[in-house]
Amino acid sequence: MNDSIQKELQLTDERWQAIIHNDAAFDHQFLYGVRTTGIFCRPSCKSRPPKKENVRIFGSATQAIYETFRPCKRCKPNGAQIPTEEWVDQITQYIDKHYVNTITLEALSDQFHGSPYHLQRTFKKIKGVTPVEYVQRKRINGAKAYLLETNKSLDQIALAIGFSSTSYFVTLFKKMTKQTPTHFRRFYMSMPNIEDDKEDSLKLQYTRNKGS
Repeated sequence: MNDSIQKELQLTDERWQAIIHNDAAFDHQFLYGVRTTGIFCRPSCKSRPPKKENVRIFGSATQAIYETFRPCKRCKPNGAQIPTEEWVDQITQYIDKHYVNTITLEALSDQFHGSPYHLQRTFKKIKGVTPVEYVQRKRINGAKAYLLETNKSLDQIALAIGFSSTSYFVTLFKKMTKQTPTHFRRFYMSMPNIEDDKEDSLKLQYTRNKGS
C-alpha cells in the first residue's frame, strides 16, 4: 500500500455520535464509508444514518477510494462531484438488480445520497423516464419473459416481478402494452415459429427450382 494512504481508523463513540448528528466540526478529521452501499461521506452528510455495524472510518478520501468506495453525490467528500452520467448509471444498475424488490424514490435517494427531487429530475434527464417508470418497465419486460417462457399463472408472475397485487399488475401491463397479459401470451404463443417459417420457405423454393 502506498505510504501516503492513511490506514483505516477506528469507529469510536465520538465519531459515531458525529455521524448520527451530522456534526460538521468533524468533517476535516475523518470520513466514513458504508459497506452495504459502497459509498463514503463526510460526517456532516445529511443522508440517513447507516447501521453502525456497516460503517468504516477513513482518514482521507484517497484511502476510501483505494478501498473501492465511491464518493457521496450529496456531500462530495473528495471535493469533486461524481459525473452525472456515472451517478445515473449506478442507480440504473442497482434497479436492474433489485427491481423485483420494493424500490421507492426515497429509498433510492438514501441509497445514492441525493435529494429525491434532484435524483428524479437528473435520472429523467438522462434516461427519459423517472426511476419509478424505469422500475415499471423492468417489471413488465420481466413479465413478458415469464408469459412466453413459462406456464406460471398471473398471480405467480405478479409476485415474481415484484407486484403484491395481481389486479394492479394486469392494469399496468395493459396500460404499457395495450393488451392484457393473457392476450399477450395467447397472441405470441399462437404465432408460427420463425425458424419453422424459414425452413418451409427454403423447401418451397427448392421445389420450385427443381420443377423449372
